[in-house]
Amino acid sequence: MQIVLPGALPGPNAASALIPHVLKAAPTLVSWLEQGRATVQKADPSANGCTSLEQWLLQSRGFIKHDGQNLGSGLGPLWANKVSEDDQAIWLVELVHVSPSRDSAVLLPAHGLDIRADHSGALLESAQALFAGTGFTLQPDSTTHWRIHLPPDFTPLCASPALVSLTTLNDYWPQDLNTRPWRRLVNELQMLWYEHPVNTERGAEGLAPINSLWLFGGASPSQLTKATPEPAKHDDLFAPGRVEDWGGWIAALANLEQTVFKPLAASGAAPELALLGRNRIIEITPRTPGLLSRFLPHHKQAWRIWWSSQD
Repeated sequence: MQIVLPGALPGPNAASALIPHVLKAAPTLVSWLEQGRATVQKADPSANGCTSLEQWLLQSRGFIKHDGQNLGSGLGPLWANKVSEDDQAIWLVELVHVSPSRDSAVLLPAHGLDIRADHSGALLESAQALFAGTGFTLQPDSTTHWRIHLPPDFTPLCASPALVSLTTLNDYWPQDLNTRPWRRLVNELQMLWYEHPVNTERGAEGLAPINSLWLFGGASPSQLTKATPEPAKHDDLFAPGRVEDWGGWIAALANLEQTVFKPLAASGAAPELALLGRNRIIEITPRTPGLLSRFLPHHKQAWRIWWSSQD
């Protein structure tokens, strides 16, 4: 069994100070860290165009990027539904909310918008009418994402909406000449949706408007070379870790100890773990205690080193 924990690696400034609290809040997790074999790798969200979680998911599926692609290109075939064209580039757009900030704009991704299927369908119908004759065509894929087919000479390098939501939109909004037709189309769509009945209804319900699309993907399904079981992903640590609410983070960790770690330990074998931070991924593989643990008991403290590492 694999357990994936986004937000499980605090930054180095907080990690060392949190160790005593981690020992108290999650002794089962600590025992797995003490007994397991750790593999540490760096994550580079800016270069990869995706979050550390998305990087781990793509690597677990054996994604092989082609020249001119970033790692995030693989999210197209990874997230798309009912894909049958193994060698065709899969592009997606995600329904998002964009709002201005002091110096830029911020993006709220689809998973935070509570999008209904009928709302998605109505917005798709209006967008398809706007896109007619532009070289961009849309088709349904899910409530939160649509398939999009691009003009043959347009192959942008995109970041994932999840990554953009963690920074500012201007960091990833393309400004080159080649992307001008897409930028113009998105601007027209934003105006079209400003007073769309869907958003009028959402406003009455206290929900943020769905006012834009975010383009990403571009790889083909054949670039995902492995089929792997779905891991057990627990996001409880991510939100408090992102805002450095370490009290909330420890509380979330203690809850995971009671609801996930301890019950699983009672069933027997330790799981494989993937601990994710903003710039690091650490995978823990269980190993059977042997001579190392018998004659070098201090190796059980080794996890504290990589936990607090600044590399």
